[in-house]
Amino acid sequence: MTCGACALKVEKALNQIDGVTATVNFATESARITTSSEVSTERIIARVEEAGYGARRLEDTTPEMLDKETMDRVAMLRARLVVSLIAGVPVVALSMIPALEFDGWKWWALVLSVPVVVWSAAPFHKAAAMNARHKTTTMDTLISLGIIAAMGWSVWAMVWGNAADHQGMNMASMDVDHIYMEVAVAVTIFLLAGRYFEARAKRRAGDALRSLLALGARSATVLRDGDEVVVAAAEVQVGDLVVVRPGEIIAADGVVREGASSIDVSMLTGESVPVDVTIGATVTGTTVNLTGRLVVQATRIGAESTFAQMTRLVRDAQATKAPVQKLADRVSSVFVPTVIAISIVTFVGWWVFGGDLPQAFTAAVAVLIIACPCALGLATPTALMVGSGRAAQMGIVIKGADVLQGTRRVDTVVFDKTGTVTTGQMQLVDVTCAEGVSRAEILATAGALEHASEHPVAKAIASAARAETGALHGVDNFENLPGMGTAGMVNGASVLVGNETLMRRKLVMIPSAMQRSLVSARENGNIGVLVAVNGSVKGVCVVADRPKANSASAISSLRDLGLRPILLTGDSRATALAVAKQVGIEADDQHVIAGVLPEEKVRVVADLQTRGYAVAMVGDGVNDAAALAQANVGIAMGTGTDVAMNASDLTIVSGDLRLVPDAILLSRATLRTISANVFWAFLYNTAAIPVAALGLLNPMWAGLAMALSSIFVVTNSLRLRTTKLTPHTAFVHATR
Repeated sequence: MTCGACALKVEKALNQIDGVTATVNFATESARITTSSEVSTERIIARVEEAGYGARRLEDTTPEMLDKETMDRVAMLRARLVVSLIAGVPVVALSMIPALEFDGWKWWALVLSVPVVVWSAAPFHKAAAMNARHKTTTMDTLISLGIIAAMGWSVWAMVWGNAADHQGMNMASMDVDHIYMEVAVAVTIFLLAGRYFEARAKRRAGDALRSLLALGARSATVLRDGDEVVVAAAEVQVGDLVVVRPGEIIAADGVVREGASSIDVSMLTGESVPVDVTIGATVTGTTVNLTGRLVVQATRIGAESTFAQMTRLVRDAQATKAPVQKLADRVSSVFVPTVIAISIVTFVGWWVFGGDLPQAFTAAVAVLIIACPCALGLATPTALMVGSGRAAQMGIVIKGADVLQGTRRVDTVVFDKTGTVTTGQMQLVDVTCAEGVSRAEILATAGALEHASEHPVAKAIASAARAETGALHGVDNFENLPGMGTAGMVNGASVLVGNETLMRRKLVMIPSAMQRSLVSARENGNIGVLVAVNGSVKGVCVVADRPKANSASAISSLRDLGLRPILLTGDSRATALAVAKQVGIEADDQHVIAGVLPEEKVRVVADLQTRGYAVAMVGDGVNDAAALAQANVGIAMGTGTDVAMNASDLTIVSGDLRLVPDAILLSRATLRTISANVFWAFLYNTAAIPVAALGLLNPMWAGLAMALSSIFVVTNSLRLRTTKLTPHTAFVHATR
């Protein structure tokens, strides 16, 4: 494909297949196909070929293939550009500088012009001929017509007119002495230069996605019957034990079964600090093992892996179209025939009413050349490609262009608490001990009993006990009491660990000091767990779901953007208010909504929207999925559930809340760039065609202007690679 009209033509051809919905992206040279019936890939490819183009399945495409094709195109354009410069510059110089002219120079100019307009401009002519065979027109049709018209007129004027100063082959005494070989040559040079720099810029625009694709492992070492066998990464199966040595890329998502190491997860999170993993830890494919030898059991492979899903989402995002681009497509679909008609009318008008045939021809050719709306076809896809690629490098996945429209309107950000603002993992934060009892004794007793429970609070106490006291005692007669706590025998003593309800049920008195500890824990949004031994309360273990270290700075950054944060949780009001205070959210009814059931989260978001707010919802759990889908923009934490990520518009792969303001900033910057590109493209064509039709524009300068408009759009999009984000992002990228 050579322009946006080509993409539109392929898109129309694909959409004519029953049950197929297709979106074709000119910038990425890809099609996103959705089928509602059984339609084979072969049929889809055949339809593309019937339209005059070629195609292959995306999964059959490797980064090396993309690089080779791009470099081949760049090399082809460079070779044709060099030839056109060597042969064409003398033609332009002779035509524009009278002092350089000599007898018979026009014939020399003709000889030098032929390779330029025939060989160098061949890509334009071939595309135009192919379009003619399929009874369609594209930008190449306008370019080819302009070049052929300028060169054809010049040959006619020299052979049959008096342009050759009546030397040699003048066969008629026609008063036509204007030649336009310099126009044909200069337009070819300018447009080839434009295509060449455009191709290079598009390659840079797609660097992020190509880099992402290149991160995947090519091979893996798998244990088969005790032997290590090297296989292609695509051949790894779920359940395989994959050996990963230091420096190797992990080939699939999985669980560590042997070994301990540090993992470079910067591909997913953007953070340069490695993550330590041991037996039982989950690891993600395409991350890099840095130190020790690991044996990883594959749990998700191929299209189901985190890396494949992330890549697919980025590709899908780049294949979507913003509403403003859909308008540009509709304009482009009728633009070329309209321009050809305007060119004919211009020629006839100047000839009939002005009586000046050379001027009529000049104006008509200028209209053909200046009108090519290549910039319209590039306006959205290049900006979206650069923006989504930059986001992917940071660990942000934007699902589509429509998401960008949503971020522009957002004024309120609703946060789920557990797992989003907080770590989602309970931790022991304090221990209150009765007189004569040590912290170690309380932890050893409570930890032994809680170790047998699966409750998150019990796990937090058991984990802290194991860390501080070492091996835990055994438990006899263990009893789990849902909603209250646990009971059992530890070292011959009867032990209760639980809440006040459990103590009342077992007729255990709670001393005033322990009551004060419970009240203090509750006021701070924490959970107080009573520990009783042989009917006497010996201490209180205080457990909390702590805010993430970066939550406060993320919310501060959102405030700087003029956004209002709201905390939404099913936890108690006291807990919610305590967390809100810690992260910088106002602790009032307008900003903290507590005690909300999962199904009520949707109602809260919808209510805010009804009151006129544009809402971004940030969550990570299955219970957040409906609210994420309801919100104007749904933002999922990549550390959460697949359900949440599928329901969202944006995914923060690492779960770092500081990337939420970054995602909004980058989305808004991308949308601004798209709008600026489309505005420029429309303005350029709207203003340029009348100027050309009035005879105020030389076709040669028209070609230069048209080429520069496309280059402007692409380079303007590339500025997104340096979008100013929040300070932490600049630091992360500076240290990588």
